[in-house]
Amino acid sequence: MGFYLATSKGFSPEIRFYIFTNMAFVKIWLHVVWGTKNRFPVLTESIRKELYQHVRENAKQKQIHIDCINGHVDHMHCLLCLNADMSIAKTMQLIKGEAAFWANKINLTKSKFEWADEYFAVSVSESQIDRVREYILNQEEHHKKITFTQEYERFIKNYRFKDQG
Repeated sequence: MGFYLATSKGFSPEIRFYIFTNMAFVKIWLHVVWGTKNRFPVLTESIRKELYQHVRENAKQKQIHIDCINGHVDHMHCLLCLNADMSIAKTMQLIKGEAAFWANKINLTKSKFEWADEYFAVSVSESQIDRVREYILNQEEHHKKITFTQEYERFIKNYRFKDQG
């Protein structure tokens, strides 16, 4: 693969063809959820606000598109879109790992901040984006009725993760 310089008139037709036939067009929506270590309720409203802002900025720098982000005292939800060269595991490492590093660097919480090792990730159909977005944005109301542990167990059951075994 070489480098191509564009003139003020743009790329030649041959170069345009090469560029556009060798691009990957990928749009994989994911709903990802992860919790704090031991599900400790350390994510106060003010901490969540700072954390969401930082996660968004960090993701943008790493070319990870986060559509929406929200959570509750012990976990976070994101609706995100994978880019062409990023795996789910790498994306989660970049989001979770860097957020914990940053939170500890600025002493965001009184004690050492840690995420649980596990996370939940499922693909989302284009037709379900609005529904998932609404679910994520209504976490405060949702968790008046159900705990994160109950929610997590429901995800595991509904998406048959135990059957993958």
